[in-house]
Amino acid sequence: MIALRKLAHFLAFGFGAGKAPVAPGTFGTLVGIAAYLLLQPLPALSYAVTVLALFALGVWLCQVTEQDLKVHDHPGIVWDEIVGYLITMFMAPAGWVWIVAGFLLFRLFDIWKPFPIRQLERRIQGGFGNMLDDALAGLYSLAVLQGVVYLAK
Repeated sequence: MIALRKLAHFLAFGFGAGKAPVAPGTFGTLVGIAAYLLLQPLPALSYAVTVLALFALGVWLCQVTEQDLKVHDHPGIVWDEIVGYLITMFMAPAGWVWIVAGFLLFRLFDIWKPFPIRQLERRIQGGFGNMLDDALAGLYSLAVLQGVVYLAK
């Protein structure tokens, strides 16, 4: 059981990216890029199902890690950034321009937390709350990125 909890912490901390002394969320999003590169070849449905599964896993990872650290939304927990970035990149065109654009958009919305993200972040606690605000930032970023893709055609 202890080994499973340590594995949960390792994953919640984005394979160590969350231990960055500055901007751990940004480093977690960089891990999201690596994850995206692995998932990018999947068909859209498989990609979506995988991201939903990673979200569900993240609820548990964040819950366990928050409980063990006794800190709500510890800055080192970056699994939510990884999944948020993956949401951003759903059905994005191939290429580094889109990867970087998705990165910048996701970081913008994750930091800005436009309505209702900030309000929900304050109200919903635990692993689900930790994951939800980044998933919503990912959805905002997805919408803007897909709008830019449409306009770029």
